[in-house]
Amino acid sequence: MDETLITTLSEGAAAIGIRLGPAELDRFATYHREILLWNRRINLVSERSALEIVIRHFLDSLTPAPFLDRPDGALIDLGSGGGFPGIPLRIALPGLHLSLVEASRKKSSFLSHVVRTLRLDRVSVIRKRVEELTAGEALADRFDTLISRAAFKLPDLIRTASFFLKPGGQLIAMKGPDPQEEMEETERISEAAGMVFTACRAVRPLGDDSLRKIIIYNRVFR
Repeated sequence: MDETLITTLSEGAAAIGIRLGPAELDRFATYHREILLWNRRINLVSERSALEIVIRHFLDSLTPAPFLDRPDGALIDLGSGGGFPGIPLRIALPGLHLSLVEASRKKSSFLSHVVRTLRLDRVSVIRKRVEELTAGEALADRFDTLISRAAFKLPDLIRTASFFLKPGGQLIAMKGPDPQEEMEETERISEAAGMVFTACRAVRPLGDDSLRKIIIYNRVFR
């Protein structure tokens, strides 16, 4: 990344409340390069502009960071795609233990490559469908946080989160500007799923006109 992009990323992260040092910025620069290289072969992101990747993917992925109850806990990212939001969060929060779930062979290969290239420890890539994982017990009640960026409808996430999360664990759903219909549908099933609504926060990545809603639920202790 050139200096303009690095400045945009650094200042945007600071506005969110995250300080990125030289080591973190270098990892983001490498990640940015790999996205551009791999995007020629597989469809990782629709944006072609280098700046759009910084704003719409890197900074957007960092917006949930201030809301994490356990920034040093175990986090599972469902439908990670090109690594969003999991990898940017792991770069910015080195204490995270991260699991990236991505069913696509090509995208999961990219994720494994990026994890190796960035030398990220405590990160695993799981190439399975969510339905396969919830059919077993290996990952049940294992995670402090479950996060997903617009990959699943909120009612589906609620049901899934109650499987993966520890009691008291946190679901963070990154949604578009108007998730009201999904939230109303979820209200009818959340209690049965053992989840309780905690907050809905409006955020806007630096320099981006689009509004993001971050919806937070917690698994009920039992």
